[in-house]
Amino acid sequence: MKHKEKRPRVMFAAAASGSGKTTAVCGLMKAFKQKQYKVAAAKCGPDYIDPIFHQEVLGIESENLDLFFCDNPTVCQLFAEHTKDADISVIEGVMGYYDGISLSSTEASSYAVAKALNIPVILVISCRGMAVSVLAQIKGFIEFRAESNIQGILLNRVSSMLYPRMKQMIEEGLQGMGYSVPVVGFIPEDDIFQWKSRHLGLVLPNQLEDIKKQITAMGKVLAETVDFGQILKIAGGAPELEVKQPSEMQEPQVKVGIARDQAFGFYYKDNLKLLRKLGCELVEFSPLVDEKLPEGISGLLLGGGYPEMHAAGLSQNISMRSAVKEAIENGMPCLAECGGFMYLHRQLEGVDGERYPMVGIIPGEAIREERLVRFGYVDICGKSDGVYLKEGEQLRGHEFHYWDSSQNGSDCLAGKPDGSKAWQCIHMTGNLFAGYPHIHFYSNPVFAGRFARQVKQYAGRKEETDEY
Repeated sequence: MKHKEKRPRVMFAAAASGSGKTTAVCGLMKAFKQKQYKVAAAKCGPDYIDPIFHQEVLGIESENLDLFFCDNPTVCQLFAEHTKDADISVIEGVMGYYDGISLSSTEASSYAVAKALNIPVILVISCRGMAVSVLAQIKGFIEFRAESNIQGILLNRVSSMLYPRMKQMIEEGLQGMGYSVPVVGFIPEDDIFQWKSRHLGLVLPNQLEDIKKQITAMGKVLAETVDFGQILKIAGGAPELEVKQPSEMQEPQVKVGIARDQAFGFYYKDNLKLLRKLGCELVEFSPLVDEKLPEGISGLLLGGGYPEMHAAGLSQNISMRSAVKEAIENGMPCLAECGGFMYLHRQLEGVDGERYPMVGIIPGEAIREERLVRFGYVDICGKSDGVYLKEGEQLRGHEFHYWDSSQNGSDCLAGKPDGSKAWQCIHMTGNLFAGYPHIHFYSNPVFAGRFARQVKQYAGRKEETDEY
């Protein structure tokens, strides 16, 4: 049964990537926490790294809101479940506000998410090198769609001396055009608002020195330069959210080992939650430091991450490599994607250029290429019947990697959503489903259900074997 609930929420979007969304969101969430608000975080699109930053700031998981992976009702329901205990939900946009899955489309854009969830939007505008031109940019974003949802402006890279005049110029200019949109504050030019970069974008929090100290300092600065009362008013003005009672969580019936350490850690929160709903208890282990797999597991999740950064350590852990290989060869259900897929190879080239022995289930090499190999959303279609995916059935996923494989698999066909390109992918042999795409289970929940069923069947066979 559906009912409506008040869920204060606000999205921070921008004209383009690099405008300061992530620093703004992290600093503002920290400031809200310093003010004793319960904050929920979310990220538009398929990105893993920004939600990890959110988790580092908040101490709770962040969620991806993605309209390519899920339809509108599903996104709304997952968001409602994620934010049920929050005083305010802060959502970070992706790319430019209107940028969607193709060059000329707003489909799956931050704008599309804002419309689907009725989220008020604060536009983050970088003002460096601009004066009155910033007003033209803001006007264009407000008018590009009749109902843009833009209800506030946050100025980035502005000095405290210039800000009052910029605020007055923008608000009076917008008022003269018929728009009552307030400027809610500014982010000053300061080194604490700068992240370091690396080959896959932002560095993970545990790789940044003094990250918590930096974010605390960001929160303290923004507490002085941003009108939090105005942001709360905008967030509180969001329409009530229509939600339904979530499906019941099954009691844990089986254990699934999930790789999580410095080399592995990219998982969609909703994927893991769905497995728990299906009766799977997720037991974390480290392929880097643990000598063996967790006791009692009947399935494996090998997610994405940075195995290339830790290739030597992964290779040196021979007992774990052997344990993973033996488990899969003995029929243990295994889902491996991107970094986890690379770990299963015979060899992996590290960032140092050396090639290291890995698990050896995939009879090939994962090696570095000169440029980004594949990037963006993909539709994945089964070419034959497997235990998780049948011929003609589809999944949706995302790829972003500089490494490629000599054995990408050929059991599925991946294609760009606009039909411009297609290629073979995925090893779907018996109990194994492995390839570069990061899969979202809610694009086809039956896939997750089959995995959970295979894990339970494997556990039953193992119990029968143990009895003899």
